[in-house]
Amino acid sequence: MAQSNIKKIQEIIGEFFGKTGIIVEAIEIKTPQDSTIPINLKMEDPQVLIGEGGQTLMEVQRLLKLVLQKKIASEARFYIDLDINDYKKKKTDYLKEMAKSTADEVSLIKKEKYLPPMSAYDRRVIHVELAGRQDIITESVGFEPERMVAIKPRLL
Repeated sequence: MAQSNIKKIQEIIGEFFGKTGIIVEAIEIKTPQDSTIPINLKMEDPQVLIGEGGQTLMEVQRLLKLVLQKKIASEARFYIDLDINDYKKKKTDYLKEMAKSTADEVSLIKKEKYLPPMSAYDRRVIHVELAGRQDIITESVGFEPERMVAIKPRLL
């Protein structure tokens, strides 16, 4: 993505939040990875945009992506990964740690364990984190919104 488009994205985001009356202290656009543009907002009261379990953040990200794609004339499709005060990063770190400790426990006691219901994005973090382990397997079970990850010992 061209540097001029990055500047334009920053301007559009500032205008978008300016119209909502939500004060954003800083808009940090990181180096695009593949076709995804990581965007981190810094603000004093992030909970208003994060919502319960990050649900509002996901909806704001979806809406902002639609606005950006409409206002930026680009042949290439792009995605955004919106984060606020590093909420997603901290949550991902927490999920990875929970996955590892639960997998260690399952491997030790040889009994399956179920993690609490979570979003598809959070379940994917768990599956990817544990994919390289040879002693356990992971599986998503149940139906939305109660879908969860089961961590089971691998039968050798």
